[in-house]
Amino acid sequence: MRLLLTLLIITISGYALAEEEAAELPPLNPKYNAEHAMALVNKGSGIYALNLPSYKLPHDVQVVYRIKNPNVAFLEFVRNAELITLKPQPFNIQRLMRGEEITITADVFEGDYRKDGSLIYSNIAIEMSKQLYARQLKDLTEPTQWQEYDMIDLGSTERIYIHKIERAPSYNHLIFVDLVNACMQKFRSFKLIPTQNELTYKFINCGTLKPLFYDAQSFKK
Repeated sequence: MRLLLTLLIITISGYALAEEEAAELPPLNPKYNAEHAMALVNKGSGIYALNLPSYKLPHDVQVVYRIKNPNVAFLEFVRNAELITLKPQPFNIQRLMRGEEITITADVFEGDYRKDGSLIYSNIAIEMSKQLYARQLKDLTEPTQWQEYDMIDLGSTERIYIHKIERAPSYNHLIFVDLVNACMQKFRSFKLIPTQNELTYKFINCGTLKPLFYDAQSFKK
């Protein structure tokens, strides 16, 4: 009887703690409810979504998510295309900053839909299944030739390295590495804004590489 009572107290305490933690989350800022352009990248059977950020609210965040693959045809499409972008219906990106699992509805384009992309799929459900990275673009440092990266651990020896966007001029860069050797997460580049080729060279000794995404045009002064 005493054991059952103890278990009951522990269970009730656990529920109370969970409710208290949930209650501590601040309310969503409605200003972050917007059309958040995203890109899809791929490695192996995995598909990853990253938002296309800017310095201004509501796009001043960096987010990377694993998405649930709809089907084999969709995976092959993402694998074979140079650039895939999503034009989602408006949603609050703070939900992704919190790590929520949500489903968004989006049009899928080959190329950048904000320029000359071609519509491939209309109004499909994209399940954002697992947060891999989230960062608010605030308190940014001045740009230098020292480039700093964060690491996303995909398990085993697989990693994604993502450049920490700083004040303009800067750049957005992601690269996949199947590690053989340790990888530097801070290094000096030849130019303030290095090319994608230079960045690939910086990671060349880490292991097997796959460049995933690069954009410097959106972060000029």
